[in-house]
Amino acid sequence: MRKTRSHRTMTTATLTGRRWLNPAYMYLAPSLLIIAVFIAEPILRSGWMSLHDWTVGEETHEWVGLGNYLELFADERFRNALTVTGVYTLVTVAGQVVAGLALAMWLRRTTWLSSLLRSAFFFPTVASFAVVGVVWKFLLDPQVGLVNAWLEKAGTTGPGWLTDTGLALVTVMGVGIWKGVGFSMIVLLAALQGVPDQLIEAAKLDGAGRWHQFRAVILPELRPALLFTTVIATVTSLQLFDLVYVMTGGGPLFHTESIVAYLYQRGFVEFRLGYASAIAWVLFVLILIVSMIQLRIARSHDGG
Repeated sequence: MRKTRSHRTMTTATLTGRRWLNPAYMYLAPSLLIIAVFIAEPILRSGWMSLHDWTVGEETHEWVGLGNYLELFADERFRNALTVTGVYTLVTVAGQVVAGLALAMWLRRTTWLSSLLRSAFFFPTVASFAVVGVVWKFLLDPQVGLVNAWLEKAGTTGPGWLTDTGLALVTVMGVGIWKGVGFSMIVLLAALQGVPDQLIEAAKLDGAGRWHQFRAVILPELRPALLFTTVIATVTSLQLFDLVYVMTGGGPLFHTESIVAYLYQRGFVEFRLGYASAIAWVLFVLILIVSMIQLRIARSHDGG
């Protein structure tokens, strides 16, 4: 009896060892190691730091528990950054998806002109947010910018696009839509080309007009692509930093300061790393909740 149990134990251990020596695990090991060192460990460390009064230059880091989070939600500047990020996200996501869908419908036929226009609209997507911010900051400069120069030639005076408190965020949102609309266009264009022609022809035979064809036939077929573009655009917009940092620096009077820009100020200017880590975790939870809501809404429409 003892021999049988011992044999079973050795067999189980041998099988477990062989399973871990499976070539698949060996191929995955380098990637898993990189993820553990550069992603998982920093995430866990930032969570630990968010529970401390962790300031660069101090020898001791006092445990404060949820103190940073309580201070955070009482922080008026953080609430302002949350509002700015929320408004930016709502406007830019809606603008990118709607404009991308309109462009995809317009350029769905393959001609030399449509191919040229597709490339032109997609080009800003390739550039980084920092480069786009630098270019548009120069174009909108009230002294040497081309936009105000053209407006002057047209007989009007251009505003302070990035210095006016009522116009700065609108300008940044416009640049954000311009930057991301090409991505939405390409994804939706690919989905449009996958819509069966038989469905559209059947709708035409039933007497459906263009609007009814779009609403009843094309739009349902585009739902997965619309969900994908919406989620990607939302996650990107909630992490707004580069455009704000380059174009306005969060001004004027914090009217364009996003959550990540405020995190940068607290963590890398004031060196309050514990407080900045708390901001990062709040942003992470916010992105997670918004993405889950979007996926749940999509599943409810699909009847799942």
